[in-house]
Amino acid sequence: MAVVIRLRREGAKGRPYYRVVVADSRAPRDGRFIEMVGNYNPMQDGDTKIDLEKVDKWIGDGAKPSPTVKSLISKARKADSSAE
Repeated sequence: MAVVIRLRREGAKGRPYYRVVVADSRAPRDGRFIEMVGNYNPMQDGDTKIDLEKVDKWIGDGAKPSPTVKSLISKARKADSSAE
């Protein structure tokens, strides 16, 4: 089973809101997922909350992040390191 970390779209039409989820690559975009590891709100200046410990665990287990999620993770790491 190929596992990916990707965005799941929620919210109303014209007001997107995304959850960062770990899912089977064969599952539909907004369908079944294994675990939610964060969220992303592009309507509020890219408000992002990602549990980096869970992401690291899943990547260590072989999950592949999508290109968009990969960039969100790197931004979250940068924000986390500058906060310390």
